Amino acid sequence: MKKTTKLFLSALTLTAAVSLAACGKSSDSKSSSKTTTITLATDADTKPFTYADNDKTTGYDVEVARAVFKELPEYKLKIDVTDFDSVVAGVDTGRYQLAANDIGWNAERDAKYYYSAPLSKSNNAVAVKSDKKITSLSDLAGKSTEVLPSANFTTILTKFNTANPDKALKLNYVDGNYPIASRIADVDSGKIDFILYDAISLKAIIKDKGLTDVKVDNIKSESEDAHDGYEYLLFTKDDQGKELQGKVNKVLKKLQANGTLKTLSEKYFGGDFVPAADQYK
Repeated sequence: MKKTTKLFLSALTLTAAVSLAACGKSSDSKSSSKTTTITLATDADTKPFTYADNDKTTGYDVEVARAVFKELPEYKLKIDVTDFDSVVAGVDTGRYQLAANDIGWNAERDAKYYYSAPLSKSNNAVAVKSDKKITSLSDLAGKSTEVLPSANFTTILTKFNTANPDKALKLNYVDGNYPIASRIADVDSGKIDFILYDAISLKAIIKDKGLTDVKVDNIKSESEDAHDGYEYLLFTKDDQGKELQGKVNKVLKKLQANGTLKTLSEKYFGGDFVPAADQYK
């Protein structure tokens, strides 16, 4: 009798264990099926916003994105490294759902993509030889630079040339995989006269490369655009992109308030370049 009871209880225990295991697998499967992979595109060549460190893609923009998606367990973040021109074009075609690459705002992009709340605030600046003092693009009349076809800074320079034909700048177009560090080195060597970029990146790269004959001068904005100096994440302009925008912006507001963005800014930029709280409404 006792033996029969023991066998019955053992069978009951085994059945319960199998049932629980099956439930666990069902729950895991259900949870997994709800996870959507979001692919973020970056060139990993725009230090300190995005760069490669021992084969790991990192930088302020990338780590902000990682911090955001830690708060969004319904998504799995995948990072894809490509050249800059393909970053934005890939979002345009839907190959990527998100882009992070020190991306500025302009009206043309705004018509095609959704923007996040701003990640950081810098200011436009030029890298020039140390013996020059530049306060505006007008001081560079007739001087040469290298630009990427789809970059926001190229748009600024093109608009300047259109508005000031007597002070036109010489724009030499380079391929999207020609890094900003190489373009700054071209200023150092005298191949070109200047590079227009954001002050954060220019200072970080010049310091990192030890280019003692190149300096950074802040310049006056050529417009009164409220977006000047800010950089953003970029989303596809569809239903998924709109949903992502809303969720990401909610998390960015939280990360600004709890100091996470400030911590990342100080780590990657060497200072607090986080936008004010009113930018996250």
